[in-house]
Amino acid sequence: MTEISAAARSDLAPNDKLRVGINFGNELLTRRDPVTRAPGGIAPDLAWELGRRLGVPVEIVSYESAGALADSATKGEWEVGFLGVEPQRANVIDFTAPYVEIEATYMVHPNSPLRTVADVDAKGVRIVLSEKSAYDLYLTRTIKNATLVRAKGGNGAFDQFVAEKIEALASLKPVLIRQHQDYPEARILDGRFTAVLQGAGMPKGHAAGVKFLSAYIEDVKASGLVARVMESNGIKGVTVAPKA
Repeated sequence: MTEISAAARSDLAPNDKLRVGINFGNELLTRRDPVTRAPGGIAPDLAWELGRRLGVPVEIVSYESAGALADSATKGEWEVGFLGVEPQRANVIDFTAPYVEIEATYMVHPNSPLRTVADVDAKGVRIVLSEKSAYDLYLTRTIKNATLVRAKGGNGAFDQFVAEKIEALASLKPVLIRQHQDYPEARILDGRFTAVLQGAGMPKGHAAGVKFLSAYIEDVKASGLVARVMESNGIKGVTVAPKA
């Protein structure tokens, strides 16, 4: 990577510390120690590596959903955030290219007539999903006939899907595979309705910082670091994004 400019350092670590917003609602990219609650996972690992290259300590700023993280972009709570790259969020956040891609699809009940992803967008079909997630924003733009039912978090959506017999559950495919263990009679539909692109970003107005951050994301993909942290965290079903 190139040397960091004074302007980029000022953007990224204005007080000689890098504050990184992390969505701990994404269980594929984050985790917490069950005893100490210490953060870990792919996104924190990449945040700490960024801090190491800048030569500054990292403060992890925790959020429980992608929506809460995105909504805080204008509040001055963090310099860098790791979250899904979405057009609506780009109104207030300048994103890098993605570092990983995660397929999103549906789970349906065992006796459901829904057989394909395309079948789900039909009148009378309800789709429950985690509110303000990247796939919520995508389906809000693209669903024409079905009704979206928003729940608090992915586990909340799954519980509502089961308890209320909602026709379809939308989520990230690796999450659905895990949840399928608790409801093995259900079916996960083949294919995908989108792939959620996970990137890094900064609140708008920090061009020098975003330029350095974008170069960092490309470097950690090309060097194999993203693949290595995925492996070390035991994460499957997530793909390293291609070169920008």
